[in-house]
This record gives sequence, C-alpha cells and structure tokens, in this order.
Amino acid sequence: MNVETLENIDLSRLTRKSYGDDKGLEQRVAEILKRVREDGDETIYQMTEEFDRVNLRSQGLKVTEDELESAYRKVGEDFLQALRRAKENILRYHEKQKRVSWLDPDSDGSILGQLLLPLQRVGVYVPGGTASYPSSVLMNALPALVAGVKEIVMVSPPRSDGTLLPEVLVAAAEAGVTEIYKVGGAQGIAALAYGTESISRVDKITGPGNIYVTLAKKQVFGSVDIDMLAGPSEILILADESGRAEELAADLLSQAEHDRLASAILVSPSRTLLEETVREVERQLSDLPRAEIARASWETYGAAILVADLREGLALANQIAPEHFELVVKDPYSWLGQVKNVGAVFLGRYSPEPVGDYFAGPNHVLPTGGTARFYSPLNVDTFMKKVSVIGYSETALKRDSQQIALLARSEGLEAHARAVEARFKK
Repeated sequence: MNVETLENIDLSRLTRKSYGDDKGLEQRVAEILKRVREDGDETIYQMTEEFDRVNLRSQGLKVTEDELESAYRKVGEDFLQALRRAKENILRYHEKQKRVSWLDPDSDGSILGQLLLPLQRVGVYVPGGTASYPSSVLMNALPALVAGVKEIVMVSPPRSDGTLLPEVLVAAAEAGVTEIYKVGGAQGIAALAYGTESISRVDKITGPGNIYVTLAKKQVFGSVDIDMLAGPSEILILADESGRAEELAADLLSQAEHDRLASAILVSPSRTLLEETVREVERQLSDLPRAEIARASWETYGAAILVADLREGLALANQIAPEHFELVVKDPYSWLGQVKNVGAVFLGRYSPEPVGDYFAGPNHVLPTGGTARFYSPLNVDTFMKKVSVIGYSETALKRDSQQIALLARSEGLEAHARAVEARFKK
C-alpha cells in the first residue's frame, strides 16, 4: 500500500457502503421472513438444519437452566472475573444516562410533562460464525437492564453440536437476559419480530449480525423497532509525529480482522509515520491468526492518507464519519471540540479501540457507514419510550380555545374546532 494524499485518493472507495444492496438477497430474506411468519417453529427447525447443520427438534430452541449451569463450569475463573469487571464498568457508565419523567405545572392550573417508560420486551441478536461475542451480550443487554426492561430475549446461532458458546451463555446470565434461544440469521430476527410457538414477539431488536441479519432487521422495521443497520466495522486514526508505528498498525488491524469489508484508515501530516506504519502492518500480518481476513480488508478498504495538518485531518474524519475514531496526538483534549461526526472517540495512545470494545464502559454498538452524522451509540434511551402528558385546566382551555379552533379550521378540520368549542357552549 502506498501513502496517498487527499488530492489523489478515491474517498468513495473508503466510504462505500454497498453492504446489503443485493436485490436478490433482499428477496431471499423476504421469503425467510414470510415462511417464519406463516409456519413459526417448523420453519425455524428446518432452517437451522439447512444453514447450521443442527437438528434441534428433540431438545427444543430454548436454552435450559442445565445448559447455563454447565456453561459456568466450562469457563475459567479469570474470564468470569474479567467479564464481571467489564459488566460493572458498563453498568456504571450507562446508569449516568438515565433520565426521569417530568411534570411542569402552570399557574393557570394546567400541567404538561413527559413520561419516560422502559420497553416491556426486547430482543438481542448475538452473532456466531467466524467469531463469538460475549462482549456484545453485555453491550446490548445491560443498557436494557438499566432502562428497566423486564424481558430481555437473546437469540444466537447454535454451534455444530447444538449448543451456544459457554462464554456467551455466561455473559447472558450475568447481564440479566431472561430467555435465550438457539436460532440465528434472518429466521432469528423473524422469530423476534413476529413470534412463533416457542418465542413470543418483542418490541425492539438490537445487535449486529451478518448481511442476512441486517437485511432482516431492515425489513421487519415497523412491525418492531430496531437499533440501527450495522455495516462492516470501521476505524479512522488521526496521528501526529508522536504516534508510534507499531501501536498504530496494531490498532488498524484490530478492526481489519473483523471482516473483509471492514475499513482501517490512518491519517497524518507525517509522511514518515505513515510509511513506517504501512510497513509495520505488513510485518504484523505475517503472524496474525486472522491474517487472511485482515489482509483482504486492509488491501481493499484500508488507506494511509497524508494531510497538510491536523485541522485538515479532522475535517476529513468528520466527512467520513467513522465508527471508531482514534485521536493519537500530543494534546488530544485540545482537539476534542472539533470532533463532530464519529461513533466513539478514543483520546491518546493509551486509549486503543479495544478498551472501548470490551471494558471501559461506553457502548461498543456504534453507527457505521457514515451514519455517525445522525445516529448515536446504543444507550439507555434506546430501550425507552417517551409519552407526552397534557392536562389542560378549564382556565387554560377557555383562554386558548379560539386560537386552537382557528388553527383547526385553517386545516379544514371542523370537528377538531368543535371538539374544543363544545366545552363552552351555553
């Protein structure tokens, strides 16, 4: 890979988001959703046999208490301690996001306000496949727990032996998940959205997944709410000459190893640092376990971009709106006010992206594909709804009735006007 300048780089290659633009695949997903909606569990069993090569008919879809107890026996004590520390951090951070209902009384006797209420039942999708994600369980379930959601339902594709990874099951138990089902893919999303004989429908679905999951979430939106349409992982690092090539290369590869479609971008006003980091990426790829995936990502969607100064680099970051943004400069806090369009910002060389992925506390479910321009990370509000409260007094309605009626009639809605005026007919 060569160092490129803003004048000669093709930004469309880096900001491409064709993830999910396959009409044939969209139709295939629509068919899966339709089958689950019509035939429920039977379709789930059939598709689990077809896609996961597992027959669950004899044991059922739901994870049992015995399976949870077995999972605890299989995980190491070190893992359990690390998971619980991460849980504490995530809970502490999200507790600060809680808001309360409010009522605002007026001197005329009327009351306006807002009720903040938790959703009753939410579904969490946890990916399987090339990697497993107990951290995703914590990041999706714990904010729902803080919000006060009573029923947290998790679905995840089973392994070839018909089980879920012990670490994932333990994470679910620790995070307060109330039901766990061994079903993945678009059929898992359909089960959550529409319900089956075994799985009751939910109010909202959160969690990342593959292209089938993403398209399924897109198509069930409206029947249920969703968090966002997650695309491939992204990282953009802005570094000055204080950056260290070995560390920056490791950070770039920490995202490139996720997915062949992931993007890893380094931006710097230092050509020397860019060139050293490109060489270091190649060196680290030589012994990386997921090197094939990481190399495909780096060669297709990676970049080393030379900018005139940090200000130009920040403007580029705000234009691309990356999921993860590392600001590896001498005084990162002095630049924080200029950060506008990113999912999460990591300040300084001691805040590498995996700190946020696993442990610090902020949520790692972040907007991708440039949607950081208008989307927020998963948070407590994701699992709450707001209800407006209107309690007008007789004095207030009498005072405002003529203007309300006037506005109603301006829209041609006579019955609206009469509904107000009826209160004051002699």
